[in-house]
Amino acid sequence: MTSKPVLVVMAAGMGSRYGGLKQIDPVGSHGEAILDYSLFDAHEAGFETAVIIIKEAIRQDFMDTVGKRLEHCPMKIRYAYQEIDKVPEGCAVPECRKKPWGTGHAVLCAAEVIGDAPFAVINSDDYYGKSAFKSIYQALCHAKDGEKYDYCMVGYELGKTVTDNGSVARGVCTTDAQGYLTDIHERTRIEVQGDAIRFTEDGENWTELAPNTIVSMNTWGFTPGFLKELKTKFATFMVEKMPKNPEKAEFFLPFVVAELLAEGKAQAKVLRSADKWYGITYAADKPTVVAALKAMADDGLYPDGLWK
Repeated sequence: MTSKPVLVVMAAGMGSRYGGLKQIDPVGSHGEAILDYSLFDAHEAGFETAVIIIKEAIRQDFMDTVGKRLEHCPMKIRYAYQEIDKVPEGCAVPECRKKPWGTGHAVLCAAEVIGDAPFAVINSDDYYGKSAFKSIYQALCHAKDGEKYDYCMVGYELGKTVTDNGSVARGVCTTDAQGYLTDIHERTRIEVQGDAIRFTEDGENWTELAPNTIVSMNTWGFTPGFLKELKTKFATFMVEKMPKNPEKAEFFLPFVVAELLAEGKAQAKVLRSADKWYGITYAADKPTVVAALKAMADDGLYPDGLWK
């Protein structure tokens, strides 16, 4: 690849379980959001450009808070907008549809801004740790579109990604002996129950998962060819899958990756991280995140004020 890797940040979600715009909620001593820490770590790892995906509805609030701070960020910041009406020609948006089309659609909305560079994708409201950005940046510097698309993802131990305040959604991964992703299953309701971690599909039957189970936190690394695949598969989604559940059907990034793996068109190296994830899925999670980031700053991992 001749273009340097770009960081893509998905910040268009409204945070329904949290109850507000958690993308801009301050967790740092100088009002920084989790997003600020991700950008700081990404720049430290080598990323020079970030594309932040938001919605027009939150644009002003975002620019007045995070955007104003990022004027002092050494990275080049670009913006893309995920809107519900950005669908393939000939497709209509059902009247019942209120929510965006999912993470795959979010990245597709940023395709023109990303350009022809390899890119990493993260959520804006997840704290990933420094090692994730270092490993994915190095992997993307050597990734290429050859006989197979050359992807990667950062995998975390499930036990380091859960909250005591409710359920979480995680992509449960399986890998081969060489550490390549062979399958990924989205589990939308995983909970801590006593000393165990379990998931359910129907709310009645529960299956236990080992704490060291590798899961995806939507930390992906893609080559430019992925954008072409996204466009094709989103068009298929709108025609074949959306009509079956027009109100809630979503086009998720892991679903696209899983399809490409099954088709033999891609491979995805799992880059394992030993770091603990922090996130604000629920309002009750915030004090834990604030305390953890303060402790890291006290230990010298972050300066007192990221963008001074």
